[in-house]
Amino acid sequence: MLPAPEVGPVWAVAKRVLIALGVLLSVAVIVWIDGDGYRDVDSDRLTFLDALYYATVTLSTTGYGDITPVTPEARLVNILVITPLRVLFLIILVGTTLEVLTQRTREQLRQKRWRSHLREHTVVVGYGTKGRSAVRALLDDGAEKSQIVVVDNDPDHIADASDDGIAAINGDGTRADVLRRAGVEHALRVIVAVPKDDSAVLVTLTVRRHNPKAYIVAAVRESENATLLRDGGADGVVVSSEAAGRLLGVAASSPSTGAIFEDLLVPGQGLELAERDVLREEVGLAPRACQDLVVAVIRDGDTTLFNAGADVKLRRTDRVVVVRGARAET
Repeated sequence: MLPAPEVGPVWAVAKRVLIALGVLLSVAVIVWIDGDGYRDVDSDRLTFLDALYYATVTLSTTGYGDITPVTPEARLVNILVITPLRVLFLIILVGTTLEVLTQRTREQLRQKRWRSHLREHTVVVGYGTKGRSAVRALLDDGAEKSQIVVVDNDPDHIADASDDGIAAINGDGTRADVLRRAGVEHALRVIVAVPKDDSAVLVTLTVRRHNPKAYIVAAVRESENATLLRDGGADGVVVSSEAAGRLLGVAASSPSTGAIFEDLLVPGQGLELAERDVLREEVGLAPRACQDLVVAVIRDGDTTLFNAGADVKLRRTDRVVVVRGARAET
């Protein structure tokens, strides 16, 4: 996709009007030069004003009939030159102008309206394997497609996001202007899933500069870069290489445990990890007394791993992380 300058609808229409005026003047000059080949009911010789008048009524297909070509040469010029120019004139003023006004203006208004309503959404920077998996997990957890915006500089990834029904911004996620187009300053969460660690750090720094309150989670390949991400403002960091290595080790030493972890990572089937509010009937109970298997309790923003022997009573303001049967994909 070659870059093209962005032209506003006003200038696009003005340019076509100038071309139409050029066609009009060309026809007027042709008629004025061959003035002896035309008959005017009011005079014997055509003036330039008469030629301009004839060009106007002819190109606009009004055709009053007070000025007409009478010689064979003038009629031949009308057939071979003026008629094609008339068609061109109508295409420029009617067809192209309406297309510019209806399509381009409507698209710009639609984008402005979309950005004006973009609040508390999730921005996903990078729509490769990690980004697509992150979006799938969000959708499985109940997120709306309209509340997710993808940023990627790969046209194929942008096409994939569009096919999946996700709004996509084509551009470099390390650039502030691209992130602003995605409404990052109003985002609730930002997922950084770019392929390179240095890009992940730059994206995180840029996001944090424009949105101090957003929850940022980023993926890196090497563990030594995790500290840089946290220093740059990331709230959560996932080391993809170490995570994959740990799963491989668990699967090799304990195949059943590895199968459970794999099942938890595959959405829509088997078991899944989920975070939810404490139900009304669970208030005052110990976590182990809940219907779902509680693995963590979130209280006042802090996550405490649940110990079956601990004397913990659930509160209405708590949230819990549970293992439960996966909900069927829709």
